[in-house]
Amino acid sequence: MGSTTLESPAFDDGERIPEEYGYAEDNTNPPLEIDAVPDDAESLALIVDDPDAREPAGKVWDHWVLWNVPPETGTIPEGWDPIEAREGMNDFGERGYGGPNPPDREHTYRFRLFALDTTVELESDADANDLESAIDGHVLEQAKLEGTYPA
Repeated sequence: MGSTTLESPAFDDGERIPEEYGYAEDNTNPPLEIDAVPDDAESLALIVDDPDAREPAGKVWDHWVLWNVPPETGTIPEGWDPIEAREGMNDFGERGYGGPNPPDREHTYRFRLFALDTTVELESDADANDLESAIDGHVLEQAKLEGTYPA
């Protein structure tokens, strides 16, 4: 980790994500606040996933895959439609944000932010595995925010 922080005005770390951000509700991303990105960062990347999905889905379920976010970005607003950044495919088979949708019980969702020393060249159908491979060796700092969502 490092000094970079990732927070949300919608929920505190480890607390419940408000219902409207769920896939079966408004399916819009919660607002995020980013601070203390290293001066030498060239871009930011974000992966939102559900490690608790391993049992029901057989894998970590990816909800949002985002890269080439400008490093000076301090806020990702609710319902963000990125212009400069790129969005990849989530595990719903859609590009962009796919909200929490636990099938069996309350799950914990991870919002993982990466400050990178480069920009990322990926096709628009890239997924979280593609992004993690592309950023390997380029992460200056990372920050994490977690929230829970009921079934």
